[in-house]
Amino acid sequence: MRILLIEDHPIVRAGCRRLLQTRDDVEVQEAATAADGLRIVREFTPDIIVLDLNLPDVNGMSLLAPLLSAAPERKIIVFSMYDDPAFAQRALESGARGYITKNDDPDVLLQAIETVSGGGLFLTASMTGKLALMAARGGSDPLRDLSGREREVLELLGDGKTLAEIADRLNISYRTSASLTAQIKTKLNITSTAALIKWAADRLRA
Repeated sequence: MRILLIEDHPIVRAGCRRLLQTRDDVEVQEAATAADGLRIVREFTPDIIVLDLNLPDVNGMSLLAPLLSAAPERKIIVFSMYDDPAFAQRALESGARGYITKNDDPDVLLQAIETVSGGGLFLTASMTGKLALMAARGGSDPLRDLSGREREVLELLGDGKTLAEIADRLNISYRTSASLTAQIKTKLNITSTAALIKWAADRLRA
């Protein structure tokens, strides 16, 4: 089984590699950026991709589509610091076969690999419960009304990035970064940028 780990933190990559290599049938390749990940996908043709959402060159959620476009049968497990069910829901809707967080027990990664390699979907019991609760409340996900670009801006705000840093990361102008932030505040009914940053940080905190 060929597994590609797309994760920018070397210590996390090393830990995951050691864990995955406890299986005799696994061959692991690593990528620290989305660009490297896309290149290695073409060369390595992995069966399973373990994908971090916080990559230095692009938001991991937006990487799902290009990773799946050439091989829709490819299995992707999102490996995220975010334990918010809205992110898990978006990942599954975008084609991921599993969603685990960096707070989960290490063995959860092996369980997810086993499940998705057999054709199943994997969520922890805790995340399944959170998704059920969200659905019971009418599926009221405030992020649902945001565009993909607005979600990227919101996640970067939650990570503590300034508008200038967001503009640089997303290759947009500062004016566009500020405009997107204003649109997010309107959609979420949040009056100030400071309050939006706090909301995003609280929501995205692992």
